[in-house]
Amino acid sequence: MLALASRTPDHGKLVPWRFVVFSGEGRVKAGDILAQRKQALDHDLHPDLIAAERQRFLRVPVVVGCVYSPKESPKIPIWEQQLAAGALCMNLLHAARAMGFGAKWLSEWYAFDREVLGAFGLQPHEDMAGYIYIGTQTEPQLERKRPNIADLITSF
Repeated sequence: MLALASRTPDHGKLVPWRFVVFSGEGRVKAGDILAQRKQALDHDLHPDLIAAERQRFLRVPVVVGCVYSPKESPKIPIWEQQLAAGALCMNLLHAARAMGFGAKWLSEWYAFDREVLGAFGLQPHEDMAGYIYIGTQTEPQLERKRPNIADLITSF
């Protein structure tokens, strides 16, 4: 699945991404990190919300963090590297679903908190492009309202 995800556009062959796989006890440890950080950010946080953070990575068997890890390049602009990291997330989402799993791409508060990212092993120059939650789908996925495609098209 990760090999399929890695088949993404990568101008300059810079590989401006990497993975952090949260599975087994790693999900428990990640939940502890999230709960502690959330409580540090809000000392008055209700205990149920702290417990929810602790359980966050336990909702599925595997969570894959797609890390955006930009590389210095005189030819490849940063925005192209960012697009490559986004394509990595989308490829992983499609690969998981094609293999029969349920999958969801999330980037909630913990994708932007530098302390959490550091605890998850990210370097200061790296960011989390998204977390892909992967498991067995137990109920139909709800479709959200999408834009009218005709409104988004111009001809040239």
